[in-house]
Amino acid sequence: MFRPATSPPCLTTLVLLTAFSVLSLNMFLPSLQNIAADFQVDYAMANLSIAGYLAVTALLQIIMGPLSDRFGRRPVMLAGLGIFSFASIGCLFASNIWVFLGFRLLQGALISGMTLARAAVRDQYSPQKAASLLGYISMAMAVAPMTGPLIGGILDQLFGWRSTFLFFVVAGFLLWWLTYVDMGETNKTPSATIRAQFQTYPELLRSRRFWGYAVCLTFSLGAFYIYITGAALVGGSVFDLSPAAIGAGVGIITCGFAFGSFLSGRFANRVPLTTMVIAGRLVAACGPLLGFCLMGLGILNPFTYFGAITLVGMGNGLTIPSANSGIMSVRPQLAGSAAGLSGALAVAGGALLTSLTGAVLTAETGALVLLLLVFASVVLSLCAALYVRFIDNRDLLPK
Repeated sequence: MFRPATSPPCLTTLVLLTAFSVLSLNMFLPSLQNIAADFQVDYAMANLSIAGYLAVTALLQIIMGPLSDRFGRRPVMLAGLGIFSFASIGCLFASNIWVFLGFRLLQGALISGMTLARAAVRDQYSPQKAASLLGYISMAMAVAPMTGPLIGGILDQLFGWRSTFLFFVVAGFLLWWLTYVDMGETNKTPSATIRAQFQTYPELLRSRRFWGYAVCLTFSLGAFYIYITGAALVGGSVFDLSPAAIGAGVGIITCGFAFGSFLSGRFANRVPLTTMVIAGRLVAACGPLLGFCLMGLGILNPFTYFGAITLVGMGNGLTIPSANSGIMSVRPQLAGSAAGLSGALAVAGGALLTSLTGAVLTAETGALVLLLLVFASVVLSLCAALYVRFIDNRDLLPK
């Protein structure tokens, strides 16, 4: 029961690590107002526990990826889970907002679960097989955002907001134990020294394939960030929906993502990476295009509008697992670094696109402008995917 693992982790462990990384971000969202009231601060101050957390995770992905290439996935994962678990204790017993925010930022170490789970898969399998397994793991990224706030809201209502962090403490230590007994080292070729590793970085940074896949991933996720930022405004001002109905409209894109990820799990093992990526981008483009057509015909209601967006989520589910596998396959010995850097780019890109969306959307033009922004992000991701295909085809030509 307490023997350290010596064999690669099972898929269930990697799914749990990925899902819990997502839960740590959104599970306590229903408690933000109560946290602000308890610490006698305004809502904006309490909301720093989300914005600051995202900023820290972006930075940590750049650090933890290279560390796992040098020292191995297992020790970095265990360290991240340990820091998260002890930081959760700090949040649980925090006496003021500054103590709470300080420990909340330390909780960002859990991002190792998402980043290194992907790297561990790529360590063990070919690019296409890895894309297939990443498709199933990505389904956890769709389920967790839907269930996390619900569970957090119930815990808050029954026991108060601190009960969510008690859940994080217990779950964090349980996941640490599971990782200890199930996740053996998968990085079989670690760098000899940090210096030797950084000397190989120019290979990754000069790779046009890496940047093509990374840009594709950033704008694919960017379409999602744009949508969830603007959906509440459109739902309330254009369709006069209730908060519950707006929540359903926001969440529908994750249903499409879950289905697309399932399809990736089924077919990515047999289809070239760039084919899966491009197919996903084309499916995603059909969403806003369908929305434009329906609006042009005078058909504008919540079912047609939000239903069309489901295709964007489905396209992301088809694209993202293969794009992640492609990113980590450019330089397999730097899979952790590639996963961390691309993850940080995606978070930073999402933050910028979220800010842009909030700046340009208005109640009068929200429905059309939101579709235009989503479509623009999808088109940019498609161009990046086609660029990778162009490089692949060029390299296959006889010299």
